[in-house]
Amino acid sequence: MTMPVTRTLLPVLLSALAGPALAQEPVAATSPPAGSAALTQVARFQHQVTGVTVAQDGRIFVNFPRWTEDSPVSVAELKDGKPVPYPDAEWNSWRNARKDEVDPKTHFVCVQSVVADRQGRLWVVDAAAPAMAAVVKDGPKLVAIDLKTNSVAKTIAFDPLVAPQGSYLNDVRISPDGKTAYLTDSGAEGALVVVDIESGKAKRLLAGVPATMPDTTVTVTYDGKPLRRPDGRGVEFSADGIALSPDGKTLYWQAIKGKTLYSLPTDALTGWVTASLVPETLADKSLAGKVVSVGENGPADGLLIDRDGSRMYVTSPQDDSIKVRDLAAKESGLTTLVQDPRLRWPDTFSQGPDGTVYVTTSHIQDSAFYKDGAPNALPTELWSFKPPAASR
Repeated sequence: MTMPVTRTLLPVLLSALAGPALAQEPVAATSPPAGSAALTQVARFQHQVTGVTVAQDGRIFVNFPRWTEDSPVSVAELKDGKPVPYPDAEWNSWRNARKDEVDPKTHFVCVQSVVADRQGRLWVVDAAAPAMAAVVKDGPKLVAIDLKTNSVAKTIAFDPLVAPQGSYLNDVRISPDGKTAYLTDSGAEGALVVVDIESGKAKRLLAGVPATMPDTTVTVTYDGKPLRRPDGRGVEFSADGIALSPDGKTLYWQAIKGKTLYSLPTDALTGWVTASLVPETLADKSLAGKVVSVGENGPADGLLIDRDGSRMYVTSPQDDSIKVRDLAAKESGLTTLVQDPRLRWPDTFSQGPDGTVYVTTSHIQDSAFYKDGAPNALPTELWSFKPPAASR
């Protein structure tokens, strides 16, 4: 197995007001392997990163879930290449050991993703399930932070009907008009969650149907071998990666333990959110017939549609690669854009205002979940690359 380049960690001590420090290495110049598109290392962290987003003003935000460690910071803004707790130290002050002392409604418990919208807000998905285990009561939520004032503008709490025990809210996309949020649940029973942002109403849809559940015929591998936990369990993530077309009309998603990319017209989803008296089973029956199988991606994590809507970027953790699907061509397969051993579990995408694509590497296969003796605090990276021009 080709391992990432080893470098000396230089921890960075943040001020007392910023809370516990997150270490980040200076960016080192590295050459991509032959035949691979160039990657630029933007940041290296001493903790396990998952989400990244770039706001319209170019500011970069990342998040660190509480998986195999009690991460000292959940959401951070990168400043001069260093992660600084965001929006402040208090929102980031939850600690597992202080569970009975800290209010989960007003603190980040276990953040899985961050996404900036067109309205100048940063949205934070708090699955509130440390170690992907029990959901902390009153913890699951979607938090909007005003990027002008750097303060929390809105918190949408999810009750057990939306985020039950066994759930793990994963990723989110916001409609172009800023009125609707779409989330995936990659927990034991996969689902989609649709949120009316103004009212705060949310509905859990397509729970437990084949399109949101793991595909039992798929085994996620690494180095040609099944990727398994020390107790023998394999990768079992349900609906995970999610993408929204630039016009907001089509939602895409897939399970990591899966191979098929699915889609739905968003107008088929949004009508059910305010229909509070309609049981989810009736909604699911109506929606199931509208789900489209777009094509096969193989096991994939992050999804990103470029601004003109023609291409979808797909992370492929099994072979350290980023692939591209031509959405305009029916029956189109995938082409490999970047394949590099430094992309250890490429996780989440974001595209900056200048077109640069950013991707986190969460090193899930190197974590204590899947490797005996792995450190609880897992070093990870943020990379960027310039996508090639469209062929048409």
